[in-house]
Amino acid sequence: MGADGIQLFNTLAGQKEPLSTELPGRVTMYVCGPTVYNYAHIGNARPAVIFDVLARLLRHDYPCVLYARNFTDVDDKINAAAAAEGVSIKTLTDRYIDAYHEDLETLGVEAPDLEPRVTEHIPDIIELIQALMVRGHAYEASGHVLFHVPSYSDYGALSRRKPEDMLAGARVEVAPYKRSPLDFVLWKPSTGDQPGWASPWGRGRPGWHVECSAMIGKHLGTTIDIHGGGQDLIFPHHENEIAQGTCANGTRYCRSWVHNSFVTVDGQKMSKSQGNVLLIRDLLAKAPGEAIRLALLSTHYRNPLDWNERRLTQSIGILARWYGSLADAEDDTPLQVGAESEPDAEVLAALRDDLNVSRALKRLHELCHQVQQADTRERAREAARTFRASAGMLGLLRSPSELALADLLGLESSSSREELPPECIEAMFRERQEARDQKDFARSDVIREQLRQEGVVIEDTAQGSHWRWGKER
Repeated sequence: MGADGIQLFNTLAGQKEPLSTELPGRVTMYVCGPTVYNYAHIGNARPAVIFDVLARLLRHDYPCVLYARNFTDVDDKINAAAAAEGVSIKTLTDRYIDAYHEDLETLGVEAPDLEPRVTEHIPDIIELIQALMVRGHAYEASGHVLFHVPSYSDYGALSRRKPEDMLAGARVEVAPYKRSPLDFVLWKPSTGDQPGWASPWGRGRPGWHVECSAMIGKHLGTTIDIHGGGQDLIFPHHENEIAQGTCANGTRYCRSWVHNSFVTVDGQKMSKSQGNVLLIRDLLAKAPGEAIRLALLSTHYRNPLDWNERRLTQSIGILARWYGSLADAEDDTPLQVGAESEPDAEVLAALRDDLNVSRALKRLHELCHQVQQADTRERAREAARTFRASAGMLGLLRSPSELALADLLGLESSSSREELPPECIEAMFRERQEARDQKDFARSDVIREQLRQEGVVIEDTAQGSHWRWGKER
């Protein structure tokens, strides 16, 4: 493990904390994966990339890492989509799981150690529900089995909500058979045309929330070290997971809760009604997966990320310059990808500080400059090895330079090498000002460097900041 250790923002504690693990030298992490009834969109890609970076860091710092990311492969939306096509839910979900794997591979996302599917864990789900009933935390009513929320006194701690405030605007189904309006479904009956499994309560299927708790218990144990997912899952999904796991086992459910913020598109919420849902495979027609990955990492994971063409164009340009410096240093004897030196200490320190990717990217720009300024071939190659290893912690610069440049240069010449329009410069300038106001100086420096590479100079004076074109424009 690194000398300073990894610190993560724990949603449950409401602050950054040193990562604490159940067993020394071993870390377990579970991340909520997609419900597979369609192709993955950019909102699905963000947590996949973020937790891939965290997994890379954990594997660097810990000798044993067990990382699981699930697939929800039975769900009312899946049932409806399969029925509309006239196929089984397995046929539908297998198709979209394969597509998800293909899309994430293009983004450089490494496969987790485990990818449990809900339909493969029905006996485990039934066993968990039975344990909750025996302990007095669940009951059967009208063919359903429900978790009784008032039986768990700490309910609401993760989302910091009082019970009386939870119903307003939340995804909570109110039904007459509930003892409390907040009680949630663990098992529900299936009609003849719906997927279902035999259970002590009749043929049915699991509720959404119980799935993850059962799969965690099966593969990772009763207490895990890290649970990740999007912030939209904090309530009710993760709140309910804590209640189930804690009450079924009588132990602490998870040590650290890590949540990424949402993705907007050109300042608008991404939704079908807006017509702005961006599928990963559609974006791949515009840019290589590595550029999409860099764009997804360009904002800290706990901040909202606004997806736009400018962000993607910047990423293409940055990668073209980085690979260009590597190609010059490696010359006609390219380095073997994956056989690099130890990553740069400053990059590691930035990532250990709650995945401070902005600071890490700033350091990568400096490492690129060191490659370019090296005064001997051997020093250039050594700097290139460190540069590659450091970028590799973010899942970047994993391709041979010449192959990557062949994909990037044509795109860059038609986009980022063109003079940035003033409105784009103004937008980046305002983004930098906002970063400075929030004291996110690492992000501010990254934007300054991006603008400098586009020929724009930012000057900070006592009277304020302004931008101008550089002399080499």
